[in-house]
Amino acid sequence: MTPPSTAPNWRYWRRSVNRKLHLNAFLSSVGHHEAAWRLDESDPFADTDIEHYKHLARVAERGKMDSLFLADQPGLWTDIGRRPTCALEPTLLLTVLAGATERIGLIATASTTYNEPFNLARRFASLDHISGGRAGWNIVTTATVGAARNFGLDELPGHRVRYARADDFVEVSRKLWDSWQDDTIVADKENGVWGDNSRLHPPEHEGPYVKVAGALNVPRCPQGHPLLVQAGSSEDGRDFAARHADAVFTVQQTLTDAQAFYADMKARAAAFGRDPDTVKILPGIVPTIGRTQAEADALDAELDRLIRPEYAIEQLSGMLKVAPEDLRLDEELPDHIATEDQVEGGKSRFTVIVEMARREKLTVRGLIGRLGGGRGHLTVAGTPTRIADVITEWFTAGAADGFNVMPPVLPSGLESFVDDVVPVLQQRGLFRTEYAGRTVRDHYGLARPANRYELSGIR
Repeated sequence: MTPPSTAPNWRYWRRSVNRKLHLNAFLSSVGHHEAAWRLDESDPFADTDIEHYKHLARVAERGKMDSLFLADQPGLWTDIGRRPTCALEPTLLLTVLAGATERIGLIATASTTYNEPFNLARRFASLDHISGGRAGWNIVTTATVGAARNFGLDELPGHRVRYARADDFVEVSRKLWDSWQDDTIVADKENGVWGDNSRLHPPEHEGPYVKVAGALNVPRCPQGHPLLVQAGSSEDGRDFAARHADAVFTVQQTLTDAQAFYADMKARAAAFGRDPDTVKILPGIVPTIGRTQAEADALDAELDRLIRPEYAIEQLSGMLKVAPEDLRLDEELPDHIATEDQVEGGKSRFTVIVEMARREKLTVRGLIGRLGGGRGHLTVAGTPTRIADVITEWFTAGAADGFNVMPPVLPSGLESFVDDVVPVLQQRGLFRTEYAGRTVRDHYGLARPANRYELSGIR
């Protein structure tokens, strides 16, 4: 195995040649393709059916996947005419799934813009206790005006302001998780002392955006801190991830771009004094799987045929800041679209989509098809071996530590991935055949964070 000549920073790839893949199951109603609900096999009411999610969780755990992942935002995702858009509150849903599984990690999205640190830190600590150390938090700043207006704001807070608040928010969340030392509960029945008050450490935090006085009302959780995940790839998002994240969910379309992002994130983590190997880079992949290439292509084409273009054009026009009538289905994107510096929400996703359309000379119809399945993520249609080949190439070429697997159709797409693709990766020695630990940090090969007060010698 030789290092890829295109990898911008080869030393971070070389350090872990014998590492194993990390694979998350990104669950989304009946699938990530916007038209999946229209297939004969799909249940259009599945997004509120807990048995549907229990089945998906058990399938993913059968495949020894690292985690389940649920996206979320405090508002409707899209026009309800377009696709199922219900979203059960993710930490509640994952609490139920914790009881339906034993080992798989449980990652929920929650916004730092529209929550308060005490409530959110308590919620994730509770999930970690309930699940025996399997909780993870995907930290987002929420980039929609609709969400802002659900919380009494007329406009979306600025990009930098949202990230500055997120930084303050995560800092005090860490203090809250450390506000109980591991040995705070002494349970001395003979002397009638349940806990040692000297081992409680209220944050007394006054930051530029958030203020929290008291200690958490939940003991330190099994993992110390829940796994921290981040999903923004703008400059502010990258720096935030380099400071805080254990895993980074990212959108990359080409191997070269993914290698550059991978090297950049590892270098940023090192610049913040962190071991780059402890920051896992996980692009999204949307695999359409068939027994033959023709079967996979046929499913891909059927899904794209079921897209309602009028809905897609309305959404695309809002993103690109052009009138819907300027987006002609059989022509390429017009020249007069926004630039990244004119976009306050979803900057990195905007750039990926526009660059993909320009690079591949996609018509609007072609772009709608690509976005219908992956919303900018890497889409691959093929046999299990072809899907495994793409994953292997990116993993061994310094482009990814693993993938956020986004089946276009659920549950069949996840079942096919677990039953047909995972065994190929296992045969290649790239993925586990059994779980080695019980916590999601164990799955990622990450140490339990030490309590800051124990490190400082405070008793």
